[in-house]
Amino acid sequence: MAPLSVFDQLVLHPFLGDLPVGWLRRLAAHGRPVLRYPGYRLFRQDAAADRFWLLRSGVVALDFHVPGRGDVVIERVGAGSVVGWSWLLPEYRWTLGGVVAEDCHAVEFDAARVRLLISEDPGFGRELTARFLAVMGGRLQAARHRLVELYAYPEHPAGASNPD
Repeated sequence: MAPLSVFDQLVLHPFLGDLPVGWLRRLAAHGRPVLRYPGYRLFRQDAAADRFWLLRSGVVALDFHVPGRGDVVIERVGAGSVVGWSWLLPEYRWTLGGVVAEDCHAVEFDAARVRLLISEDPGFGRELTARFLAVMGGRLQAARHRLVELYAYPEHPAGASNPD
């Protein structure tokens, strides 16, 4: 059996699958399938945000650096999720880091090309932006809960790596 095309993967993905076929075809032209293994860092906080991913399987741990505590995981996202929204906001810098926690099959997108699609089709741009805003809201809520944990239990917060 032949592997699924990027277009087919988009149609089956819960984040985008209900978009009009024409939009999905244009978007598929700027995506590629990737497989990443545990420990692979997709992106680092404050680095250039030039890609995003639709996860088909696996888990990505989202983290941020806390001086004296190392990289602290604030959320783990899995199949059916989208990873990366900083590519959508000027300065285009990652606000968090992301590292693969479990073998991850994903569709990786070139952010600059997707931004061009957004600028060419305002309807597509509004819809995609609205979907990413919902993701951003959820991630900010998760970060807020994680910060409460960090400050409520400052000695050994769950998920913090040992900086030594």
